[in-house]
Amino acid sequence: MTDDRVAAARLVLGNYVEPYLGIPLAEAKAVKSVRLEGGRVLAEVELGFPAGRFAAARARELEERLRADPTVGEASVSVSWRVTPHPVQGQLQALPGISNVIAVASGKGGVGKSTTAVNLALALALDGARVGLLDADIYGPSQPRMVGMQGERPSSRDGRRIDPLEAFGIKVMSIGFLVDEEEPMVWRGPMVTQALTQLLGETNWGELDFLVVDMPPGTGDIQLTLSQRVPVSGAVIVTTPQDIALLDARKGLRMFQKVAVPVLGVVENMSLHVCSKCGHEEPIFGSGGGARMAGQYGVALLGQLPLDIRIRAETDSGRPSVVADPDGPIGRAYLEMARRTAARLSLGAAAATAFPKISVEDT
Repeated sequence: MTDDRVAAARLVLGNYVEPYLGIPLAEAKAVKSVRLEGGRVLAEVELGFPAGRFAAARARELEERLRADPTVGEASVSVSWRVTPHPVQGQLQALPGISNVIAVASGKGGVGKSTTAVNLALALALDGARVGLLDADIYGPSQPRMVGMQGERPSSRDGRRIDPLEAFGIKVMSIGFLVDEEEPMVWRGPMVTQALTQLLGETNWGELDFLVVDMPPGTGDIQLTLSQRVPVSGAVIVTTPQDIALLDARKGLRMFQKVAVPVLGVVENMSLHVCSKCGHEEPIFGSGGGARMAGQYGVALLGQLPLDIRIRAETDSGRPSVVADPDGPIGRAYLEMARRTAARLSLGAAAATAFPKISVEDT
């Protein structure tokens, strides 16, 4: 009877499709142990992505499923999580102390990439992860203002490495902390690449589960070089629903595929406009574009975020939506997006492939 209860519990847990993973726990290898102790079934589930704010609720849901099975009976479930490093592209080596780098990119500017990046970083931290945010947009750094730290300057204890600034529980580094906010960066491509390499490699990030990199918009030489030099575990493509933005977003997605960076999925920003007076929702930029793009390339649709004046106001004030109102509808939308992103990464959403090898043969 003991073996029957344990086996039944394993089956119930293994068949449970975890909402953020989208696959059964057995397939995700998340059921760590099931045993009988004191007449009660005790089970341990370990997720591969941050679950700090929902682990208790998920445990209760699993307990209810187990208790509903007549063979299992009384049961107790613990849900924990652990982030592990995932492969990066080509022969690059992972950065010391940083488990995973997530690049947030867009094919063009103006689609809300930086807003998505900062809220992604803050949402991961809210769920318990150790997170850093690197503003890689050298020409147009916006993260200092978004986290309310414009005018701040980082320090260096040894004159060689920089200590990042901290905001709302995440570590932040940007060229905007080193130059005046209105000072234009009149640099050519190689200078930009060198500057980013220094910001990335000469910052004391410490131990991080995730480093979110807010990439420059576009798919030119700078973006391609960064994609080849920065060891990235996965990329997130931000777009808006209209056809012109999707056309450029596809180029961004294909760029990461060409350099063997796994694409975790697509975030459709500005999906619906929410009227600030009456709350009426309208898809002024079209609808369904992000979902069609995700389906076309076989990647996940990580989230559909609204066009809401509160997002602009909160970001401009230096308190992004995840900080300003984490339990409000906008904050929850970013949290859901972040959980799907981390969950996809935990599964290795797309296996890294080797760079193409060119060979020349005599004829």
